[in-house]
Amino acid sequence: MSDEIRVQQDGVIATVIFNRPEMRNAISLAMWREIARVAEGLGKDESVRAVVFRGAGTEAFASGADISEFKEVRKDVATAQAYGRDTEAAYRAVRRCSKPTVAMIYGFCMGGGMALAMACDMRFAAEGAKFGIPAARLGIIYGLESTRQLVDLVGPAHAKDILFSARALEAQEAFAIGFVNRLLPVHELEPYTYDYLRKVAANAPLSVRGAKVIIESALEDGGVGRQAEIRRLALEAFESEDYKEGTRAFLEKRPPRFEGR
Repeated sequence: MSDEIRVQQDGVIATVIFNRPEMRNAISLAMWREIARVAEGLGKDESVRAVVFRGAGTEAFASGADISEFKEVRKDVATAQAYGRDTEAAYRAVRRCSKPTVAMIYGFCMGGGMALAMACDMRFAAEGAKFGIPAARLGIIYGLESTRQLVDLVGPAHAKDILFSARALEAQEAFAIGFVNRLLPVHELEPYTYDYLRKVAANAPLSVRGAKVIIESALEDGGVGRQAEIRRLALEAFESEDYKEGTRAFLEKRPPRFEGR
């Protein structure tokens, strides 16, 4: 694993760190590829129940793609298409990770960094964070999936404003339009994020996973394409040991101890 993508695990919560603080955590092509691999692996890791994505330090979540590489990795149509496949693979892996994911955002969250934050289930930000997609200043058209997610989060009018103007949004505006789920003082963001995910991780993993699948499928096509998977997940949950444990714990007036099976 590259030192520029670090993974730390504390109990059932894993943290993925974009580790280029000297470049405001700008994401290189190698990092895009590693993000896809790591997100897919964490989704399959039974010891992990939730994932935090963050940048090293507090100056930036990620300032976007490493534009200094573009003369080589996006120099013509062929390399641009290959680069796009790698970035889309990273977004898709984060989006499809079966565990609850939170982008914990300090400072700059721009371009590809904003797309990674969108790919997470939720976005918790510190006061003073800045958001933006400067694609229109680079002659780039944003991809369909990331644009769809932006529209899902903030609506078409705000999405057009963000993409047309390529301007930076202050944290309060990002919160007001629904891009950010929680906006907290800088010193409260980290403890709040991990406390929240510990509570999520204490719930039945099959229930959380099922909710994530249903919500994502509802956004994709109203749930039509994944009806069989949804029915299977509901049946597995009903037949699970966690369902029995949840029922027992409720009747015995004690906290449940879920095992994810």
